Amino acid sequence: MKIKRDALGRACFLIHIAVLAGVILGWMVADRAWLIGYLIFLPLMFLHWKLNRDACVLNNLENWLRFRRWRVPQSNREEGAWLRTLLADATGIALTRGRMDAVIYGAILLFWFLAFAHIYEKI
Repeated sequence: MKIKRDALGRACFLIHIAVLAGVILGWMVADRAWLIGYLIFLPLMFLHWKLNRDACVLNNLENWLRFRRWRVPQSNREEGAWLRTLLADATGIALTRGRMDAVIYGAILLFWFLAFAHIYEKI
C-alpha cells in the first residue's frame, strides 16, 4: 500500500531514511571519533525506544506538529512501527512486532559488534 505523504510526512520519512542509512553503514566509517560516537549512539537509540514505549521520538514530533499530541497511534500507523511498515509496504512481508523487533535488535547488535571490531583494528 503506497502512503500519500504531505511535506511534513516526507521530511520525517527522509530523516528516518537518513538515520537508517547511518545505522546500517556507520560501522564502515574509518574514523575513530565517528566509530566511538556510533558505538554510543546505537545503545542510546535502543534505550530511547524502550523509554518511549517502543516509539521513535521523530514519530512523536510529527504527531505533535500535526495533532498537538505526543501519541496518536490511531492516526499514525508508523508510530512504533516505522521500519515494519516500510518493509510491509515495499515487499508485502508483514512481520509481527516481535519478529520485527528481533530483526531490528539483531541487526543493531551486529552493527555494534562490527563497529567495535573496526575500531579495535584501528588501535
